[in-house]
Amino acid sequence: MVLESSIDTLGGKAACLFLADEEKDVFVPVAQRGLSESYLHARPMRAKKVVDEILQGGHLSIYDAGTDPRLENHEEKKAEGIASILVVPVITAGKTIGVLSLYTGAKREFTADEIEFQAALAEQGAMAIERARLFERINRNMEFFYDLASTINSSLDIKKILHILTADIADTLGLKGVDIRLWNKETGTLDIVASYALSEEFLNKGPVSAEKAVTRQVLNGETVVIKDIATDERVQYRDQSVKEGIASMLIVPVRAGDEVIGTMGLCSGVRQGFPEETIKLANALANQGGLAIQNASLYLMLQEDKKSLEQDIWSHRSWF
Repeated sequence: MVLESSIDTLGGKAACLFLADEEKDVFVPVAQRGLSESYLHARPMRAKKVVDEILQGGHLSIYDAGTDPRLENHEEKKAEGIASILVVPVITAGKTIGVLSLYTGAKREFTADEIEFQAALAEQGAMAIERARLFERINRNMEFFYDLASTINSSLDIKKILHILTADIADTLGLKGVDIRLWNKETGTLDIVASYALSEEFLNKGPVSAEKAVTRQVLNGETVVIKDIATDERVQYRDQSVKEGIASMLIVPVRAGDEVIGTMGLCSGVRQGFPEETIKLANALANQGGLAIQNASLYLMLQEDKKSLEQDIWSHRSWF
């Protein structure tokens, strides 16, 4: 509806909504009217370059799309019959997540009213996208939590539990990697017990101290969000984290009952804050993991006690 309103009201040839793929720094077309498949599959726009251009004036108005040096793919635009382009940002929560583009078949200058109308359409699109994404995240997280909790609770194999926990969280939430560390009170360190998609070089970077600012916060029961690994002075191994491709982290406590026994770190390759529902999901899953660790430990202790009791029984039988 947004695209059709833009074309009909502003007399355009075509329109397209692009959303940013932050990891690849490109804009990906997610909805379009009037453009050919060959044009859509041309070289993608560089997201940061376009956004920087737009933010300078709140929009990007191109009179001659076939020659303007700010644009790429000139020949593809000429072949598509595109003469002029109006691009406005799609913004949610103060962040540009994409752009709305209008294409015309004849060269023209866009008026202030036309630019304002296109910006209003982009705002409506942004609200719709945000609502849809929120609904999808909540629905996905509910199903994910139920499935993962059921799997965890059906096993006493601690290695299997920890692998499922790290791998499934990373894959489902599209993360760079996940690690779980348990608090070694004797050494005062957080020892790695499970990880997924993180390199051996990074995991072996050195001991993680329980007394450092971030780990101390988490061991005290707090959830910590690090939006920018490269600049946050609380991070113990900043250089190694940046080299690993980690841009942001969410770190939550792993609890066994009322006691914090370790941490779970969710590593993102994109600089970001984490949505509230993701933070709640991570905490809930970390609690499930802590409970599973506790149950598995109790099971192993019972097995040892049973073995010891059986040995004592056989030892007493030998007396007779």
